Amino acid sequence: MRLMLKYIFSLSLLMSLFLVQAQEVENPKKDSIAPKVNRFGLRVGVDLFKLTRSLYDNDYKGIEFVGDYRLTKKHYLAAEIGNENKTTDDPRLNFTTKGSYIKVGFDYNGYKNWLNMENIISIGLRYGVSTFSQELNTYKTYNANPYFGEIPVLVSGEKFNGLSASWIEVVAGIKAKVINNVYLGFSLRLNRLISNSKPASFDNLYIPGFNRTYDGDFGVGFNYTVSYFIPIYKKKEKPKSN
Repeated sequence: MRLMLKYIFSLSLLMSLFLVQAQEVENPKKDSIAPKVNRFGLRVGVDLFKLTRSLYDNDYKGIEFVGDYRLTKKHYLAAEIGNENKTTDDPRLNFTTKGSYIKVGFDYNGYKNWLNMENIISIGLRYGVSTFSQELNTYKTYNANPYFGEIPVLVSGEKFNGLSASWIEVVAGIKAKVINNVYLGFSLRLNRLISNSKPASFDNLYIPGFNRTYDGDFGVGFNYTVSYFIPIYKKKEKPKSN
């Protein structure tokens, strides 16, 4: 519940930034409309959630870099690349997942900015690929007759290397400019596995970049980013005549 409240607070903060910026921009006079300037370039940043989680969660170490390139007024090429080291403690097994991933795709900005604002409310698609290893630390065997108590935890240490997975994900997110060229962003993701190389006696319950698997093929995720925009060139947009 506390984690969910953090997500809601972050989303509310970003939406309030949109409202503040909208209030600060004055409508231009009809007799002196300045041309709108569209900037095109590269935006690069980092996922703040993974970065901060590595500081307070002893079972997790990870980092994700994000980037996008503005192709047109509405279309962006986008990518994320990262690395994760996570220990998962389930009721019957404890395992450690280590690996790297990359996601590539595009975003479509559906937000109509005023004047020279560059905020984004987008929906997009990614194709993700991950290479990783699993290590089974401990496990419990199923006890069909618990009359004599629980079976003690068994130590394994068995490793499964050379694993891989690929998936597609639908992305919905926002990015708001807080100061010149600096943006805060938040995105939600719904994932669907395409391929998944499983060990012979162990399932991939967690995949770097994909997160926890649910019902075998589906997963969800999010990121909370700070990024910097590097302008490369500009285009002036002539005002429409009435």
